[in-house]
Amino acid sequence: MILTADSEVALRTNRRRANEGWNTVFLGSNRFTHKESDPVPEPGALYPVAFLVEKEAGAVVRPHFHHAEQFQVVVGGSGSFGTHDAAAVTVHYTDPYSAYGPIRASDEGIQWFTLRNGWDPGARYMPTYRDELRAARAHHQHREATAAPQPALGEAELRRIAKVECVPVMAPAADGMGAWRYRMPAGASVRGPDPREGGGQFWLVLAGRLAADGSAPMPVNSCVFVAPDAGALIARAGGEGAEVLCMQFPVRARH
Repeated sequence: MILTADSEVALRTNRRRANEGWNTVFLGSNRFTHKESDPVPEPGALYPVAFLVEKEAGAVVRPHFHHAEQFQVVVGGSGSFGTHDAAAVTVHYTDPYSAYGPIRASDEGIQWFTLRNGWDPGARYMPTYRDELRAARAHHQHREATAAPQPALGEAELRRIAKVECVPVMAPAADGMGAWRYRMPAGASVRGPDPREGGGQFWLVLAGRLAADGSAPMPVNSCVFVAPDAGALIARAGGEGAEVLCMQFPVRARH
């Protein structure tokens, strides 16, 4: 299974007003779009979710945790994730039942993607859910990783790329979790990491345009999900080149 989401389509059709900002679902559903009558995926089921959060100036998200592992990618504005400064492009990862935060928006606001490979019922805010978090420690490790901000390439910088470049953002862990940043000249193709080494991958377009799995070249903030059994993704840069982030979830028993 390979799924693609064009950012222009998602923002035109799925952008909704949310707490202190906006929320746009690209793939799957979250608490803003899930209806009570909709079935909930079984625990452990592969269920890709991608949405863009746009927070207004000064907004604060209290410390919390989730039931699903997730990547978060800051693509605009600035602020902080806990003790870490955040701006475009910051990559943040948490395991299930790993509390983090608060998330604070600066005076210019902050925008980030949340990317998951499993269903999550919503944030569990501290200290209300502290007992649930303590009970989960018997089965879940705490893991939080943050890569320092590195801006996306501008148009001129992208045009100067002469060959495909791959830079590790988060070195692969023993369980497969990792992230890589690819820079590609116009028309170049890249073969991604083997998704069988992890629990699925999200690819996010940072600059230029990218075609994947037969799609037309997709603009900045478009995303692709690659299931563990889908085979390595073959992606091609558009006429202006492309910069793209590949994030791989850890191996986890799923059905």
